[in-house]
Amino acid sequence: MDEATTTAVATRALHLVDLTNLNEDCTAADITALTKRAVTPHGSVAAVCIWPSFVAQAVRELDGTGVRVATVVNFPGGGVETSQVVAETQAAISAGADEIDLVMPYRAFLEGRKGFAEEQIIRVREAVPDSAKLKVILETGEIKDPLLIHLASEIAIGAGADFLKTSTGKVEVNATLEAAEVMLTAIEEARRDHRRDVGFKPAGGIKTIADAQAYLDLADRIMGSNWVSAATFRFGASGLLDALVGTIEGTQTAAKEGY
Repeated sequence: MDEATTTAVATRALHLVDLTNLNEDCTAADITALTKRAVTPHGSVAAVCIWPSFVAQAVRELDGTGVRVATVVNFPGGGVETSQVVAETQAAISAGADEIDLVMPYRAFLEGRKGFAEEQIIRVREAVPDSAKLKVILETGEIKDPLLIHLASEIAIGAGADFLKTSTGKVEVNATLEAAEVMLTAIEEARRDHRRDVGFKPAGGIKTIADAQAYLDLADRIMGSNWVSAATFRFGASGLLDALVGTIEGTQTAAKEGY
């Protein structure tokens, strides 16, 4: 891949990043460092994704930048009772969150309690205003079976998800191209059959320009070359931004070695 093409990929991907810090030891100082990174000389990321306790701080620090603030609920295990998840969501929205990343109760889903998983998504959807986005994390590395990943995608879409997200980044297997293809296929089917527009967010383990290019190529193939934008596609990542900026500025060599 020549340098001009690599730079074009990096420029395209930068505006799609949900810059993430969901470390257990995250501090207020870490959030300030994150929000400062969110606006680069080459443009801004789409959002920051952080713990609920830091939402109000991030909203203040990003005021006027256009960068959205996303947070997580039922995270990371997906085992919190629905009433508590709804309360978490309401508190995050009250603090100023623009986007809610909800872990679907994937263990309940795998146990055959599909109605429970669906109901939780519906209840959280009701707590999220139209001005905010609901991303549903399937935890595909734990679901594993492509048929079940497709079914989980259909359930989340039907229950009101604005985005499908692969992973929490907290399990052994996170985003994979195989799971992404299943999820994007479900998204394309919803658009074709039900005129339902849903976005896609691969998350966990995406670190290089080569990684980003692979997911963008897949989305272009399934959804069409004009589909990807910050309104429809995000990368959930903590380390990817440095590779993107370094490539644009001509100082990143490791990312190019992926080709």
